[in-house]
Amino acid sequence: MALRAVVFDLFHTLTGPEAEWSDVPWTSDVLGIDRRVWNELLATRSRWRLTGEETDPYAIVRTLAHLADSTISEERIRDATRCRIERFRESLKRIPPENIETLRVLRASGLSLGLISNADVMEVAAWPASPLAGLFDVEVFSCIAGCAKPERTIYDRCLRALGALPAESLFVGDGGSNELIGAREAGMSTVFVSGVMASLWPERVSERRASADYHVERVPELLALLGLTPHAADGAADIGSSAADA
Repeated sequence: MALRAVVFDLFHTLTGPEAEWSDVPWTSDVLGIDRRVWNELLATRSRWRLTGEETDPYAIVRTLAHLADSTISEERIRDATRCRIERFRESLKRIPPENIETLRVLRASGLSLGLISNADVMEVAAWPASPLAGLFDVEVFSCIAGCAKPERTIYDRCLRALGALPAESLFVGDGGSNELIGAREAGMSTVFVSGVMASLWPERVSERRASADYHVERVPELLALLGLTPHAADGAADIGSSAADA
């Protein structure tokens, strides 16, 4: 079946490496929390922030910080909140130019583009100023949608808005939040983008690669996977005719 739509994850897929996001300190460093502990809290104990149940940035950081250490001061939490807002503002501004160009080529080829991002309100507050804004036919942010990856609902919502069937759609992401597994269960083909993940958590690459139909290191490699060129114009790709590392 011909491919009609490509749906992307945002952070760690279209954004650059976190080391390039900003010169502002990491939230966990400001709070004095081990980075692995902080990342675990974000990943496994905060669906409430991702689905928009809490929309106050300070309250979000305070709740998470006190799950790790109830003695962290209010002043430090305020500083960490400011840093987190700034880091994500910078992350959405500093999008690798080659990723932007890839999106433009995909659209020029006739494919519809969707975005599904697990993000709280402070993480996507700067979206309108991002060079990515306006490049997608449909954008679904979990904090607005009220659901989050890997729940089937969020994929279905995006595909309905795109007017595409799951079998006609490709999901592209770094695999966080079990998003690749969720996309496959929703009936989509999947591409694991490993580049940023390999720099952060190399030990997770093998497992995530195994949960995807295809694997690329960088977003621009999608063009070769789909049989497109940087100057592609008309005609949608057929994923079945392309080759990639499984």
